[in-house]
Amino acid sequence: MNPTRDAVVDLPSPLPLGARILLAWLARLRRGRMTGQLADGEPFLIQGPEPGPHGELRLHRPLRLVARVLARGSVGFAESYMAGDWSSPDTAHLLELMLRNEDAFQRRMEPSRTHRAWLAARHWVRRNTPRGSRRNISAHYDLGNDFYRLWLDETMTYSAAVFETPDQPLAEAQRHKYRALLDAMAVQPGEHILEIGCGWGGFAIEAARRGARVTGLTLSSEQLSWARRAVAEQGLADRIELRLQDYRDVSGRFDHAASIEMLEAVGEEYWPAYFRMLHERVRPGGRIGLHGITIAADRFEEYRRSPDFIQRYIFPGGMLPSPDRLRAECHQAGFEVTEFTGLGQHYAKTLLLWDANFTRVLPEVYRLGFDERFVNLWRYYLAYCYAGFRTGTIDVSRILLRRP
Repeated sequence: MNPTRDAVVDLPSPLPLGARILLAWLARLRRGRMTGQLADGEPFLIQGPEPGPHGELRLHRPLRLVARVLARGSVGFAESYMAGDWSSPDTAHLLELMLRNEDAFQRRMEPSRTHRAWLAARHWVRRNTPRGSRRNISAHYDLGNDFYRLWLDETMTYSAAVFETPDQPLAEAQRHKYRALLDAMAVQPGEHILEIGCGWGGFAIEAARRGARVTGLTLSSEQLSWARRAVAEQGLADRIELRLQDYRDVSGRFDHAASIEMLEAVGEEYWPAYFRMLHERVRPGGRIGLHGITIAADRFEEYRRSPDFIQRYIFPGGMLPSPDRLRAECHQAGFEVTEFTGLGQHYAKTLLLWDANFTRVLPEVYRLGFDERFVNLWRYYLAYCYAGFRTGTIDVSRILLRRP
């Protein structure tokens, strides 16, 4: 094998065909270090010439992995993990290593034209029409409250925490996130907030505790059932109304609006309608507090053309805007953007904590009836998102809008 550039490669010889092809690709590594094992247990090492993270790759069926990557690019790499063709004791940092070397691996991680067209067609079919939105949300959030409660914190918050201190417990960091958003919105007692995508009720409860009224919308019947019970247990049912309702169907006028990591589920063709609805529903002078995930501007066009692993397997119909595109949509709808604060590293930490929780409760996940392929899918999803936030490929921001 002739490694490219200056990578230091320590491999056993001879190598089976699949391993030989795969390790020739990986020998292009420029930053960091990869260690691993072949299917027969033999170790290998690839050391890039520049500093970077360390990742460990264990190959089980390398020829199948190569075939999937050749056909389906990075989505095929994920599918190989789901199928057990490879594994890692620390998938999050392995994917971070891969992403930090994307310039070296990119050509190999692109899907074939045929598969790219198939992914795009499938993504279009699952776009977020009123009926499609309910179907797409149900596919993810109606996996069941028993599943999510196993590994989320006690607030049942499924969005990025914001940590005041490095060792702050996850539940407290989630409550801090809610309080910080309410502070940024300058919410006063008695004011009425529309929350689009109310989840399991965490933000609504925090808002009601400071005297606000909240109307929360969700398309998940599982979330609605849990959130209504949580609101009643807190004695806040007189201040919080939760509905199974699409944002396009809401009427009335509110003092403010909030939406935490729901924008990603709107879909590009519906962004103008989403922001127009916010403008119509919030009184003049009112504020909109958003937490939204964005993709780096230099990746946006390629991302639009070729749906990724998340869109294929996790959030059907999902779409991330670039920061510039998001600002443009806000301005087009008539809003002033008064804050745009990146919080991506907080999300990276949140994801590592979720993965640790998920790993700890794996026996209970299996007892709920989920199989190994689902477990692999979910762990890859958490690791994939960690790598994106850690490297800045994606970000999550607190965005404050004001209706003039």
